[in-house]
Amino acid sequence: MALLEIRDLHVHYGAIHALQGINLSIEAGQIVTLIGANGAGKSTTLRTISGLLRPSAGTLAYDGQSLIGQPPHEIVRRGVAHAPEGRGIFANFTVAENLAIGAYARRDKGGIARDLEWALTLFPRLRERLTQSAATLSGGEQQMLAIARALLARPRLLLLDEPSLGLAPQVVQTIFHIIREINATGTTILLVEQNAHMALQTAHYGYVLEVGRIALQATAAELTASDRVRRAYLGVA
Repeated sequence: MALLEIRDLHVHYGAIHALQGINLSIEAGQIVTLIGANGAGKSTTLRTISGLLRPSAGTLAYDGQSLIGQPPHEIVRRGVAHAPEGRGIFANFTVAENLAIGAYARRDKGGIARDLEWALTLFPRLRERLTQSAATLSGGEQQMLAIARALLARPRLLLLDEPSLGLAPQVVQTIFHIIREINATGTTILLVEQNAHMALQTAHYGYVLEVGRIALQATAAELTASDRVRRAYLGVA
């Protein structure tokens, strides 16, 4: 059984039909990427999984149980954490306070302490800045904080929305190296990413979303070799 199973999912923003019957499946332990142009429905998909949007039709099952109608905090408790596009950090809070918010649904103090130490090992820059306001961080550090905060929820499924957005190439390499490290510990990842080349290098499987519909799906290697994907998303003539 897949960890996440989406069938015939439709989502509307008023009169806009943002997702038009998509099907998507993620096996435990995978990195799966969603690629596509701006406005294709990638972020809408993640926001629907995490309970921020309610679908108008279709099914959305996590670990065999429906997520539809569940509030976001309950979805976090079930093991799904979301690092949103634009990072969504609390700028007026310190780095430490932002990380504590990631663990708000947990009561296991020992486990939280171990996960905090692991997150700070993954992102050593955050350890140096624990008492700083999050607003003072660089863009790359803010992205690290967004991912680390999500990890404090101890998710089985981590949703990452545009983790490379606006970052320098060297920082992007660091972020994607850490994404692979997180996956190597057993965390399943659904990755939305404009940098299709990096996404397909990192993922096991991918879906191409075009105007609210799944246009292609295959292993990451097969998508990388696809002439259609190479022309449209990888900049290869």
